[in-house]
Amino acid sequence: MNVQQKNKEKGFTIIEVVLVLAIAGLIFLMVFIALPALQRSQRDTQRRDDVSRFVSQLTSYSTNNRGNLPADGSGTGSIQEFLTDYMRSGDSEFKDPQSGDNYTVGDTATVKQIRYDRGSNCEGATNVGNRQAAVSIKLESGGDFCQNAK
Repeated sequence: MNVQQKNKEKGFTIIEVVLVLAIAGLIFLMVFIALPALQRSQRDTQRRDDVSRFVSQLTSYSTNNRGNLPADGSGTGSIQEFLTDYMRSGDSEFKDPQSGDNYTVGDTATVKQIRYDRGSNCEGATNVGNRQAAVSIKLESGGDFCQNAK
């Protein structure tokens, strides 16, 4: 065996190197395309959990206040007092997973705002009494998530 044949057998060809780099590039591309969708999904899951926690705390509030739910606005027995006393007490955080800002509660559902609609339910019925409410939030991936509070 001469020296030329020995050198030819060692190492990778340029085609093999390019092929490996192309496959690695495709894998990275697929990960970077899928990653934002996964993050959006995780944030939406957190928002659903936050609405469920909100409804759970509304139930606690109702139990402590003879079956009544918080009123809109501010002052004693209001939704703002509820947020302070039930949702943000102690070390508890009640923040949007994307921005890190505290959720607000209002009459429209946005990604950072929870809609609290006392006297209605998620099916669209209104005037169902002050002991029921619909709690909803808009999801990043589209649509709303709504849960009834009684």
